[in-house]
Amino acid sequence: MTRRHFIRRLLQSAASASLMGFPGACASRPLANNGYGDGTGLAYRPLNGTRMRDLATRKMHHRQGEFLNPFSDIPNGGLGRVLKWKWFTKNHFKQYYSDDIPTPVTVDRGAIVDGEGLSITLLKHAGILIKDDDAFILIDPVFGGLFWFIEDFSPLAFDVTTLPQPKHILVTHGHYDHLDAASLGTWGNGTHVICPLGYDDLFNDWGMTHRTRLDWYEHHYEDGREIIFLPCNHWTMRNPLVGPNTALWGSYLIRTKSGACIYISGDTGFFDGFDQIGEEFDIDLAIFNLGAYEPRWFMAPSHMNPEETVTAFLDLKARHLSIAHWGTFRLGDEPVHWPPMAIRQALRERQLEDRYLELKHGRTVSYP
Repeated sequence: MTRRHFIRRLLQSAASASLMGFPGACASRPLANNGYGDGTGLAYRPLNGTRMRDLATRKMHHRQGEFLNPFSDIPNGGLGRVLKWKWFTKNHFKQYYSDDIPTPVTVDRGAIVDGEGLSITLLKHAGILIKDDDAFILIDPVFGGLFWFIEDFSPLAFDVTTLPQPKHILVTHGHYDHLDAASLGTWGNGTHVICPLGYDDLFNDWGMTHRTRLDWYEHHYEDGREIIFLPCNHWTMRNPLVGPNTALWGSYLIRTKSGACIYISGDTGFFDGFDQIGEEFDIDLAIFNLGAYEPRWFMAPSHMNPEETVTAFLDLKARHLSIAHWGTFRLGDEPVHWPPMAIRQALRERQLEDRYLELKHGRTVSYP
């Protein structure tokens, strides 16, 4: 191993720790008689009849300046797990990396702006632009790269300031591939940001004061559309020295003015809370983050694989499924171009191919 290769691997391990590598440090509060850890092999803590609304009402995910993940019970030792993954686990996917080719992203501004009703544009990674009648909603924008040693496979080949100004920017959580100051500030500090609790220091430092903070099951209603913040099975961290979960994370439900109900999963491991969300809300389109899911022994508590994504889709009882969070940064072992092929295969195995709404980088899709 050359010195340069050694330094690159060391930096990649540090970046992985910042982005996703310390879930082991996430404290969690036990649910009564949950039976987790009884040999079931689950990568989440079952709710066993506990209602997530009750959990949120009782603030069971709050604890003295930090937040808890009630759906996970990952053992401590997160850094050791990162090093085990990056340094001592065989990567079975490297032979396919040659097919990961950087592809610049362009958009058709006319298609974005001129269409009527509801349309969706996958910009890059988890960044999604939704046109809802007369307004635009932008989710988790990251327009540039992450770190110099993490390749960007979908660089933007257009001026992002030519995109229409969003009425709302939704932030799911604080990991660097979802929360980026430069991207948020594209249209100035006056853009309305909807975010979870716990990010006041960051947004105050960035001068972004026009924001709405939401806890789980809280909502923002304006101009005929409702945005609801919901639980998911994840965690967050910006600074390893400060530690994880000083801020909250979650998913969103958007009841659009156009009429459709859209679920935005954010980053999440599989858990049985999807079923409760599906019981409570009538969801038309579920957009799942699918990427950074291999190896399973490491990623399962934080990110779903294709098979789990289809199961979550069925639990939600949604009419259609789309995916984001792929094709940009190789944050797991699987090639960045794999998730669309893998989700099609998983849907095909359950005879659900006709429920798939494909999102490609830069392409605008009308819905329904």
